[in-house]
Amino acid sequence: MIRVCFYLKDNTYFGFKIKGHADYGCCGKDVVCAGVSALVINTINSIEELTGDCSCVEEFESGLVKFKIVGKVSNESKLLLRALRLGLCSIYEEYGDKYIRIFFREVSHV
Repeated sequence: MIRVCFYLKDNTYFGFKIKGHADYGCCGKDVVCAGVSALVINTINSIEELTGDCSCVEEFESGLVKFKIVGKVSNESKLLLRALRLGLCSIYEEYGDKYIRIFFREVSHV
């Protein structure tokens, strides 16, 4: 199962952590993992290429990805992170919590 945790401060998304594999299909044919991966990679690349925000990303072979924006979050990054949430929630609605679970965590400090 894929577990997604979005991090918010003052009701603004600034990062996320994604861990695991959906196990919806066999390796190379898992549409849930492929969809999640495409959304996550596109969001990270878009924030890095299309905004001036400073970000930190960690990727591990285990399927763990940690991403956060360091400092002020631009309006563009806010929109991109909300778009990621929308895409992941759509996958959740289509395939259910057997394959993906999404959490939201408000933090007091970054």
